[in-house]
Amino acid sequence: MSQPDTMFASRSVPRHLVRGALGLPMMVAAFVLIPWLGPLALLLIVPAAVLLRGCPTCWALGLAQTCAMTARSSADGSRAGR
Repeated sequence: MSQPDTMFASRSVPRHLVRGALGLPMMVAAFVLIPWLGPLALLLIVPAAVLLRGCPTCWALGLAQTCAMTARSSADGSRAGR
């Protein structure tokens, strides 16, 4: 069977959630701070995009891929023990 595309997946679900917990507020702050900092606030989008590996949709896709990989590896591990 061919390997699924896991371009946006992380090594673990908690690691992926931490990346989202840091990246999503940073992206929101970039737009909220525009009235006070002007275009300089948009520089926050760069580290947010790195943490999210793209946009929030990319992060959500990666979360689904990470969950699928975790479920697949745990199912394979339970079958190997039988």
